[in-house]
Amino acid sequence: MQASDRFNINSQLEHLQAKYVGTGHADLNRFEWAVNIQRDSYASYVGHYPMLAYFAIAENESIGRERYNFMQRMLLPCGSPPERDEE
Repeated sequence: MQASDRFNINSQLEHLQAKYVGTGHADLNRFEWAVNIQRDSYASYVGHYPMLAYFAIAENESIGRERYNFMQRMLLPCGSPPERDEE
């Protein structure tokens, strides 16, 4: 691998990280990463009707109620954020 290939790969990675929040970056902590994963999952469940119907049947709820529940869970999917140390 040449230096120009390595630079090209790094610049592509930086471009993806700037464009898509879920790809992460070096300063992303564990809580923020978990929130991104949970929100992506809930958005996928709401966006794919067969998956939403599966959850509705499994929980014996209407599809509209399941969609509403997933949207509510997207607000704070992992609970409140942890306290940060001021340095």
